[in-house]
Amino acid sequence: MTRFAVCFLLVFGELASGGMFALAIPPFAHVERGFYKSSASVFLAAGALTAGGLALLTTRSVAPISPGRAELWTLAALWILYCVVVAIYLRTLWNDNERLRARAYTAGLATGLIAVVASIVALRPAGLGVAGIAAYGLIGVVSSLVLGLVTGAMLFGHWYLIDLDMPVDYLRSFVRVLAVVLVLDIAAMALAIIVVWLGGGALGTKAVDTLLGSHLELLAVRLVLGPAALIALTWMCWQTLKIPQTMAATGLLYIAMMAAIVGEMLGRFILFRTAIPL
Repeated sequence: MTRFAVCFLLVFGELASGGMFALAIPPFAHVERGFYKSSASVFLAAGALTAGGLALLTTRSVAPISPGRAELWTLAALWILYCVVVAIYLRTLWNDNERLRARAYTAGLATGLIAVVASIVALRPAGLGVAGIAAYGLIGVVSSLVLGLVTGAMLFGHWYLIDLDMPVDYLRSFVRVLAVVLVLDIAAMALAIIVVWLGGGALGTKAVDTLLGSHLELLAVRLVLGPAALIALTWMCWQTLKIPQTMAATGLLYIAMMAAIVGEMLGRFILFRTAIPL
């Protein structure tokens, strides 16, 4: 069950990592700092949950676990480092230390990226080689961007209630980048299946057969609640912003965030059952 728990915790790690990227979308100098304070706190909490969960897993079992204890502690340490750096960034939002803020943000972005890639690569089966590692890492990065952008956009939409004169183009930027990432998400999923099938030997062939046989319905739900629903909601949000109606768009983004979380949970369950990262 340790592997299942790591797959589950990975969703929160992806949110934490992708959330830091989302903070770079609106122009910092023209947006109320409260947005960055509240949003960074959410992403910090997600990273802390991931770090604490991974550390706790090493103390809850006396039997051999997978990933191993040393690997789990390494992953936990990476997420703890992410939390420390983001906490420093969060602290700088209450002062004017621009140099430290910029460095802390860049470090938080980098440590989150490293932590999420290391976390998903730790779940790969042996024998996939460099291509398999690259495919796993790509899924981790793209999934992080999807979760981070849709959550960041939803949180940002609420600030139009506070700053009534804020340009709607800021929210459009979120939606535009999210649309590009969703296309990359579909491409990354297809690539992951192909890499596991071609590069995983007998184990990879069996994993793909299991996915397309026993878990075909689960794959269909993953695609419907993931990329398909998100693309439709992103298009609806874009059309809504043409009115422009920011609150309606924020409501659509809230639904999109829930769909993204459910989709990623299903993707990590598929990873647990078949070893294919979707």
